Amino acid sequence: MKRFLLSLLMICPLLASAQSEGFEARWFTRNGETLPYRLLPPAGYNAGTAYPLIIFMHGIGERGNDNEKQLLHGSSLFLNDSLRQQYPAFVIFPQCADNSTWAPMMVRQDSSGERSFQFPASLPPTAPSRLLYQLIDSLMASGSVDTKRLYVGGMSMGGMGTFDMLSRFPTRFAAAFPICGAGNEKLAKRYAKNTAVWIFHGAEDKVVPPTSSRKFYENLKDRGADVKYTEYPGVGHNSWDNAFAEPELFPWLFSHQLQ
Repeated sequence: MKRFLLSLLMICPLLASAQSEGFEARWFTRNGETLPYRLLPPAGYNAGTAYPLIIFMHGIGERGNDNEKQLLHGSSLFLNDSLRQQYPAFVIFPQCADNSTWAPMMVRQDSSGERSFQFPASLPPTAPSRLLYQLIDSLMASGSVDTKRLYVGGMSMGGMGTFDMLSRFPTRFAAAFPICGAGNEKLAKRYAKNTAVWIFHGAEDKVVPPTSSRKFYENLKDRGADVKYTEYPGVGHNSWDNAFAEPELFPWLFSHQLQ
């Protein structure tokens, strides 16, 4: 596990140059524990309207409690004026604490150096994820969120958190977009009929190999899920750059709502 964390840290900048303008810094506290998060309100917010909610979970290099580093990757996409006007929504960027992860996992490395991940279904959620679930509950209860249009995504460790969250709340999310993640593929059956999923991965990813993403796609497709898989040839772990550049990502995401 320690080697895995160090490897992921090496590929991320030590200092974030995130675009924080527009994202409000907030802290969610429950039972003495605190989750830092950033909130981007819908463009042209109207207090009498219920808006979609997007949750995006960062990778391992953006962990901490500064409530800023988590905006390093992806925030510029959600700040795009044209997209904000066309798809008004609340956007949440939570920050995972140091020495924790969005999904409980075990990491193994074979003699060739290739990593494999295990996500036992019996493991409870990590503390940051538990706080995130409670934050989502509170936002859903506020009356400002359209509970039929909740969307979740994440990259790397956040992609793992996305798969884990879907398995724990299989009827909550209308659509999800895990990027270069992994998870317990057997649990895909829990949400196959409820949540549309677009999976992204780089074919040459050596940090989180695309094996699990491929299995998720096959498992979901076999169960009749609304699922897409995009694998980028020649791309390594930073496939989030490609995913964020997909012109159909927002139209696809917002085309889904729970029945």
